[in-house]
Amino acid sequence: MLHKVLSEKIPQWQDEIRKVIQDRGDAKVGDVTVSQLYGGMRGIKGLTCETSAVSADKGLIIRGNPLLDITHISPEEVFYLLLTGDLPDDGQLSNLQDQLKTHQNVPDYVWKILEAMPENSHPMTMLTVAIQSMQVDSFFASKYDEGIPKTDYWKWTLEDGIRLVAKVTGIAAWIYRHRFNKGDRIEPDNNLDWSGNFAHMLGIEGDDFKKLMRLYLMLHCDHEGGNVSAFSGLTVASALSSPFLSVAAGLNGLAGPLHGLANQECLKFVLEVRDHFDGAPSQEELKQFCWDRLDNGRVIPGYGHAVLRCPDPRYTAFIEFGKKHIKDDDVFSIVSSLFDVVPPVLQEQGKAKNPWPNVDAASGSLLYYYGLTEFNYYTVLFSISRSMGMIAQMVINRAMGIPITRPKSVTTEWIRSEERRVGKECRSRW
Repeated sequence: MLHKVLSEKIPQWQDEIRKVIQDRGDAKVGDVTVSQLYGGMRGIKGLTCETSAVSADKGLIIRGNPLLDITHISPEEVFYLLLTGDLPDDGQLSNLQDQLKTHQNVPDYVWKILEAMPENSHPMTMLTVAIQSMQVDSFFASKYDEGIPKTDYWKWTLEDGIRLVAKVTGIAAWIYRHRFNKGDRIEPDNNLDWSGNFAHMLGIEGDDFKKLMRLYLMLHCDHEGGNVSAFSGLTVASALSSPFLSVAAGLNGLAGPLHGLANQECLKFVLEVRDHFDGAPSQEELKQFCWDRLDNGRVIPGYGHAVLRCPDPRYTAFIEFGKKHIKDDDVFSIVSSLFDVVPPVLQEQGKAKNPWPNVDAASGSLLYYYGLTEFNYYTVLFSISRSMGMIAQMVINRAMGIPITRPKSVTTEWIRSEERRVGKECRSRW
């Protein structure tokens, strides 16, 4: 059913893009400065992304839908939305859920590979190794070797993608249970939806935790195409590597402390506050604690964002969930109080362009409350969700015939010589 919907939509998307290129192909979308070249390409417009956009003033917008308008939908629904631009009807949703259940069983060789890894392996290393190992079963790779036409690349990218999304929850749940000595692997329950089944396989029971996983895996699904994980995955996919290799590449980027590991740093800070005050402090005590930290040259984790200039709507969704489901908990109380205290402090300090919280400021505290206290597992949860966005973007890029990513680089000497050349031209005019 998903193939049928995309087969109808893709020719329309291709026509739209051809028309844009024909009518606006020579139009400039921005200028690049030397500081941007040395600053990680921050703010350079050099990609297209159909699945989502991040507005500085509104936050994440998925296929035209502001995030806070769709927090009630399931991860399966957001995956369908990312791929097609539409929310599924009941039949389409049921069909996608059936596909995920059909392909959820993990090959035995994956378990053997994971069991052979060192006991102190990081959960993210285990996850990416497992995903890459399934390259051997890639439909895209085998069909490419057969010589399929370029117009069919997206179909087999999607086939691999659905299988990856179906299996990644079982792999991630086993990693949790094995790595942290939680017991034997728990088999999937076909009576549960994708996120509920993941919670079940983790072995953490309770309807509220299942609801949290439903929200968590929906909220982290996508964030434009230029973040480290998406950009890395899409760059590898542009070389026509399969989704198994491409998603693994993206998740290796997500594993970095400046990207997906940020949520555990935020929780460490909140626990530091709790331990310092032996509970939840007053707002005045918390304010002084934050000033002392800033005066010592340290940052307040979870506050500030490279793009946003408003509270991250993902943070807002998590806080609203916490207020509804969590009562009398010091950790969540501190997280809530920080929202009242930190932005005014950062504004008074005058160094932060964006004093508002990002998603990492709240997500860890909710996981901690429900007993998932192993910090270095948190990015695995992020990865499960972000896999959906990366796969959706890969499918669309293959359908649109986006070529291999190959930006041009320049040397510092070239920049110096170009400055000298421009300077000469300016002097000659005078």
